[in-house]
Amino acid sequence: MLEVKHVAMSYGVVKAVQDLSFTIQPGEIFGLLGTNGAGKTTTFRMIMGLIKPKEGSISYFNHEVSYEDVNTIGYMIEERSLLTKVTVKDLMMYLGQLKDVSKEDIETRLDYWLERFGISVYKTKKVKELSKGNQQKIQFIAALINNPKLLILDEPFSGLDPINTEIFVSAIRDFQKQGAMVIFSSHQLDHVESFCEKIVVLEKGKVILEGPIQKIKEAYQKLNIKIKAKHIDIDVIQSIEGVLQVDVQPHATMVKVSSKDSVKDVFNYIKTCDDVMTFDVLEPPLSEIFIDKVKNHEKT
Repeated sequence: MLEVKHVAMSYGVVKAVQDLSFTIQPGEIFGLLGTNGAGKTTTFRMIMGLIKPKEGSISYFNHEVSYEDVNTIGYMIEERSLLTKVTVKDLMMYLGQLKDVSKEDIETRLDYWLERFGISVYKTKKVKELSKGNQQKIQFIAALINNPKLLILDEPFSGLDPINTEIFVSAIRDFQKQGAMVIFSSHQLDHVESFCEKIVVLEKGKVILEGPIQKIKEAYQKLNIKIKAKHIDIDVIQSIEGVLQVDVQPHATMVKVSSKDSVKDVFNYIKTCDDVMTFDVLEPPLSEIFIDKVKNHEKT
């Protein structure tokens, strides 16, 4: 279990993280989100014991993270940083042995992941000879080579095409099934929403949103309605109490309402329109809530 309690960290007068708390259980994927400079990287460094918080505490399986725990942690940083003049095999041998993995286990695991990612032919190639996408796969394998109990992934899908993204997703799911804890950070919030049950959103070091995603959506209250019908009078919809926005798209009309109380009034009007094909009430995507919360925080 990883437990972060009232953690704070500052650099001079800059408060990088303020009063941050969350808990992750084995087998959970947790989302740590925020805009650039929100405090995510500082939080990762504190979790791994690279820097100590000014306030609060971090407990990793009921003890403070120490040098010995490095062997059980995998970290894929946002900035791609690999030794490019060595071969893939030599790089993994070096990184794996730093975490006390035997040469035999390193080669077995490397062969498995290279095969799974479809890049076995690059085992004896120098890293600099690989494309950026394949270098990203190697960096991901480097984070997995020690079979970590805690896997920290910072923007793992950046620059990947949909097929390779799905390969990463499958691998992360496998680690979750094995009981690993995964901390996941990404600006691609559709992935966060599909992965994580709980999230924390930081903005300028402060927590502006936290908890289970489903409860966050319920508390947000706003809903989207997707409508397909003919002869819709946009002025009529905009005049309905609780309607916040109407967006006419090529194949549908999207209506944002402040709460479920307004849905019935919108529906009663749409019933009077011609050829009603669709009236779907949709929960807001996490990206919408994220943007709304960050903008409101900036105003305070």
